[in-house]
Amino acid sequence: MFSSWAGWQTVGLLLLSNVFMTMAWYSHLKDLAAKPWWIAALLSWGIALFEYLLQVPANRIGFNAGISLAQLKITQEVLTLAVFVPFSMFYMGQPFKTDFIWAGLCLMGAVYFIFRSG
Repeated sequence: MFSSWAGWQTVGLLLLSNVFMTMAWYSHLKDLAAKPWWIAALLSWGIALFEYLLQVPANRIGFNAGISLAQLKITQEVLTLAVFVPFSMFYMGQPFKTDFIWAGLCLMGAVYFIFRSG
């Protein structure tokens, strides 16, 4: 996967889409806590549009390059955690937890099993 330009393009686009996804899903908890939920939902949908504008082409590029559906999903989950941990710590002010490490190790196992057969 990572030996091809399409693989790296896929990862880069998925990483960027995860930034938007994480902001859409969680930033309203901090920034819009005093606003009605429907305002947070509308703003989150607006942010999520940019996520989809990156995620859909990423998955198409990767799938057309021979990356399996399962490999795309596991890649997405690894990137989600890679974005979520710094976001939760630096933007949301949450403390680091060793559970982040354990979750990362579990995802490494998932990566091994989903990519080992090629």
